[in-house]
Amino acid sequence: MDKIKILVVDDESRMRKLVKDFLVREGYIVLEAGDGMEAMDLFYEEKDIALVILDVMMPKMDGWQVCREIREHSRVPVIMLTARSDERDELQGFELGVDEYISKPFSPKILVARVGAILRRTLGADPGELLKAGGIEIDKTAHLVKLDGKPIELSFKEFELLTYFVENQGIALSREKILNNVWNYDYFGDARTIDTHVKKLRSKLEEKGDYIKTIWGMGYKFEVES
Repeated sequence: MDKIKILVVDDESRMRKLVKDFLVREGYIVLEAGDGMEAMDLFYEEKDIALVILDVMMPKMDGWQVCREIREHSRVPVIMLTARSDERDELQGFELGVDEYISKPFSPKILVARVGAILRRTLGADPGELLKAGGIEIDKTAHLVKLDGKPIELSFKEFELLTYFVENQGIALSREKILNNVWNYDYFGDARTIDTHVKKLRSKLEEKGDYIKTIWGMGYKFEVES
């Protein structure tokens, strides 16, 4: 897949640099704009922007106006940044078709995680991407799991949890790490939600559920018995 292009729009050059540095480190191409009008010029000029990170408070044309204009032409994902944590702002953003809403100050790592989650959702997995382990076959494109060739029904989160386990075979995974990677920072509650999902997943995997080992006091490890 070609490198993914992201447009970062913020009138603070220091903020743009911070966000850009973290995104470039993850392999993205980053375009920058210092105000809304410059952002729209770039948006029309570059036809393959995959995601827009957009500050609300900007000169010439604010984030709401930019988002409104983008939505007249495109469904490209938009992450809105704001210095204010105001529920009315958040509701207005979602009504305009904002995909994510992040209040400043924020952790750049969390922003990058949200970018990755949205792009996985919108761009999808590479065609034909298959994972296999001990009679379990995961088709990431079709969102399908087979046990010894027989399809099984998994919920969306059970599918993502199993995929994460198989992609990290033999690695001890803490509950916090699983939350951050499978729940993509969406969930800030009790980590025991993982235990509930693991219990259901083990049941659906039948005897292969034993591949998911409990590491007491820490989390889990997926290991196929030889």
